Amino acid sequence: MEVIMVVCELTLVPIGTETTSVSKYVAGALDSIADMKNITFALNPMGTVIEAPDLDTMYEAIKRMQESVFLNGANRVYSVVKIDDRRDKERSFMEKIDSVESKRKK
Repeated sequence: MEVIMVVCELTLVPIGTETTSVSKYVAGALDSIADMKNITFALNPMGTVIEAPDLDTMYEAIKRMQESVFLNGANRVYSVVKIDDRRDKERSFMEKIDSVESKRKK
């Protein structure tokens, strides 16, 4: 059986808004995926990390988030998408972080 684990970092930048603040758009984007039971996500200062079991689910989350920015009034959205599609073993993004931290000099 093939194991699929997809991790994505998504940054959405609304363009053509009346303010430099993006928190309204970020909140809306996160709310748009809150009901997706088979994903995990974590906000960071520069974007959102999303974990999904497969690419179709990941792309659905990205689509929802992007569309939410338009629904909140943006006329244009610049998106930065980084995807790690790993198929040899299942590993959460927290396990990836823990692996790096365990190798750091303390």
